[in-house]
Amino acid sequence: MIELGKRQTLRVLREKEFGIYLGESEQDKLAVLLPKKQIPEGTKVGDELEIFVYKDSEDRLIATTGRPKLEVGEVGVLTVKEVAKIGAFLDMGLEKDLLLPFKEQNHKVRPGEACLVALYIDKSQRLAATMNVYPYMSAESPYQKDEQVSGTIYEINEEIGAFVAVDNRYFGLIPQKELYGDFHLGDVVETRVIRVREDGKLDLSPRQKAHVQMDEDAKLVMKVLDEFEGVLPFTDKASPEIIMREFRLSKNAFKRAVGHLLKEGKVKITEKTIERI
Repeated sequence: MIELGKRQTLRVLREKEFGIYLGESEQDKLAVLLPKKQIPEGTKVGDELEIFVYKDSEDRLIATTGRPKLEVGEVGVLTVKEVAKIGAFLDMGLEKDLLLPFKEQNHKVRPGEACLVALYIDKSQRLAATMNVYPYMSAESPYQKDEQVSGTIYEINEEIGAFVAVDNRYFGLIPQKELYGDFHLGDVVETRVIRVREDGKLDLSPRQKAHVQMDEDAKLVMKVLDEFEGVLPFTDKASPEIIMREFRLSKNAFKRAVGHLLKEGKVKITEKTIERI
């Protein structure tokens, strides 16, 4: 069976001036054309070739020996080549670009933008891309608690957190309580697994364990102190809103960092300020 959007091995059934036709056997009614310029040198009838099947501009099945960046059901990052009236066209490594319809975009994309998408077959039996990648994620990741993972943010929910495609394959979530920092759709984030749920999905944090993260937070506090010319106009008792605004830290993380700096003799706390020594 010839599968649209998949790499597969097919047999050379017959040869024409403009190319060769491939299928599983001579008895198959359906065969797919591999254009002449794509035929490996020395190929003859009866040989087997690994090819990818898509549709040309006239909606006909066509084969290529080129390797696409995605196959049907896979998720990956593709670059926007242009935006047209019907949607955006993405570079998937083939002669024909891949359509990302407007209705399948979670935000308006721009030329040159790298987008996390899944490849699927639409109702018209054409290959298309979608930014709604959640249904294509897997809960069978190999990761355990405290391991470092990398992924792409594909959805942000103000109440739940940021949804991350770990390795562009696995379910990940940075819960709202861990979402300290400036995050956007499409951001590639380095995170730590803080919990593997019973269903296999991963809870993540962009922060290290408290004792490890404290050094980084202390460096951040010193950097902001420099921006305030060495004097912060508040203490470690400042409101969580002020701390979040200035440092993108939780109040507890801020207090740990300031306490660390106090022990090292790098700052002092007055009644109304924190000052660099």
